Amino acid sequence: MTDFDDPYLDAGIDTLAVRYGQTRTPEGEHSEPIFTTSSYVFDSAAAAAARFSGEDPGNVYSRYTNPTVRMFQDRIAALEGGEAAVATASGMAAILSTCMSLLKAGDHVVCSRSVFGTTTAMFNRYFKKFGVDVTFVTATDLAEWEASITNKTRLLFLETPSNPLCDVVDIKALSAIARRHDSLLVVDNCFCTPALQKPLELGADIVVHSATKYLDGQGRCVGGVVVGPKEYMDELVVFLRTCGPSMSPFNAWVFLKGLETLRLRMDAHSANALELAEWLDAQPQIEQVYYAGLKDHPGHELAAQQQRGFGGVLSFKVKGDKAAAWRFIDATRIMSVTANLGDAKTTIVHPDTTTHGRLSDEEKAQAGITQNLIRVSVGLEDVKDLKADLQRGINAL
Repeated sequence: MTDFDDPYLDAGIDTLAVRYGQTRTPEGEHSEPIFTTSSYVFDSAAAAAARFSGEDPGNVYSRYTNPTVRMFQDRIAALEGGEAAVATASGMAAILSTCMSLLKAGDHVVCSRSVFGTTTAMFNRYFKKFGVDVTFVTATDLAEWEASITNKTRLLFLETPSNPLCDVVDIKALSAIARRHDSLLVVDNCFCTPALQKPLELGADIVVHSATKYLDGQGRCVGGVVVGPKEYMDELVVFLRTCGPSMSPFNAWVFLKGLETLRLRMDAHSANALELAEWLDAQPQIEQVYYAGLKDHPGHELAAQQQRGFGGVLSFKVKGDKAAAWRFIDATRIMSVTANLGDAKTTIVHPDTTTHGRLSDEEKAQAGITQNLIRVSVGLEDVKDLKADLQRGINAL
């Protein structure tokens, strides 16, 4: 966005989220169209050859070029402040595509222990198998990050805030460490979205999202996206073209619709989550609440500096064991017992036996996943009704 005639040059996030990236067809549609086509027709054999070789830019095959998907990519890149974006079939496909495109056998990755359980499994069980070494570190310990870097370290990976304990990492400081060692910093921005946090502006090289979560906002579709410099995104396009973890046009259209209300939703999620976190923190049956919006959270001041809000996900430990946590969850009547998050509907889950269930006991302990831990993704319902539902859980204890 450099053209002085571009009306979006200095546009705010709400304007970008509603309008950026749309190219209207001759039909003059107001809403973005869904291009449900697998292939494209060329004027001649020579035109087809030029398009396939890259000499002539344009659509080739919907595995990696589709107008609806491109609109979503352009819009999320604008929101994150990145040069380009590549949409994928899921959030995990976004991480897979990033690593497969930018890493090779013999490379080394430093990853936070405080990441989604499946992210840990991907690094541990698959990338290691193909010769990529991985070291896991305490998310908030910058000295441990730097001490773990070797001359083969290519990539540093983290979530901030983390899933599910809401650890907050200093992106600027970690970016400086990555640059000193000629490594790339990749930030999973799923919990905040660009409505609340801009990792690229803070020094990150690449941002990944599970679009399934807040970018959609209503739990309708599965998808992912990677944002960063064009040189790296071009590598991801080659991976998509070859290996095919592509986003469908219909899902891209759903995500475009979700982006239109992103900032409004994230503000509402954050307000509800903060009120619930403060309320839970005052309940004697709750051992500990994890939410960066609480003033006694160790990452509160940092989160207030690098985020515009504290997000919609919190977790807490009940006093008791797994059976107590399950009783609490089963007593709720409004919240949905499901592992998804970022939905307009509040969800509640037991991480130890679901999202992080495939981790070993040692990995769970290192990540702070205990049997009495519960995660809540706070939705958009009336907060008094959510409090009443959590009270049902407390009563069951």
